[in-house]
Amino acid sequence: MGTVTRRHLTDLPSTPGLLSALLLAVFLAALSFGLPALDRAVSAQRAVRAGEPYRVGAGVVVVPPAGATLDVTGTRPGEDRGTALFRLGPVRYAITVQPFSGDLTQAAVRLRQRITGTSGYQVTGTQLAVSTAGGLAGLQGGYTAGDRGGRYAVFVAHGLTIEVTVSGADLDLGRTLPAIDTSTKTLRYEGS
Repeated sequence: MGTVTRRHLTDLPSTPGLLSALLLAVFLAALSFGLPALDRAVSAQRAVRAGEPYRVGAGVVVVPPAGATLDVTGTRPGEDRGTALFRLGPVRYAITVQPFSGDLTQAAVRLRQRITGTSGYQVTGTQLAVSTAGGLAGLQGGYTAGDRGGRYAVFVAHGLTIEVTVSGADLDLGRTLPAIDTSTKTLRYEGS
């Protein structure tokens, strides 16, 4: 059996472990502060090519308005459903596609209920018939929420509901609605 000397008692075998732990703590701190800063530095807005169709999802495409950007935080393309969120300055233009087994009237009621289910939102006026250049028939209407206004449209085709919602301050909406209406008319189902 060996003897334990004073040197053995004062030797710190964990010193390399302490240095490693300190380096790991510095690395984790850099990640916790650096990644959020990097995330804030990278814009969520992506340019879209003017005049080119954008695939929303489930075989539905739209030509975004000129000058629109794609907001990647609210965009989720997919095989059987999808969402595209475009922005024209402060105006929000969203298109959502999802499976649906009802008719156009049921789809419009469902969308209106979802709009009015949000605190402070109310549907205004009457619904009007609308159609796209590709022959999709739909219904459209308007809604308000305090100092913000909005429009909605809904279409049913091939077992899908295609919902369009537009919102922004009244002045901004007035400037952008003609371009958004033109874009909405380009909605079409191309299949999967």
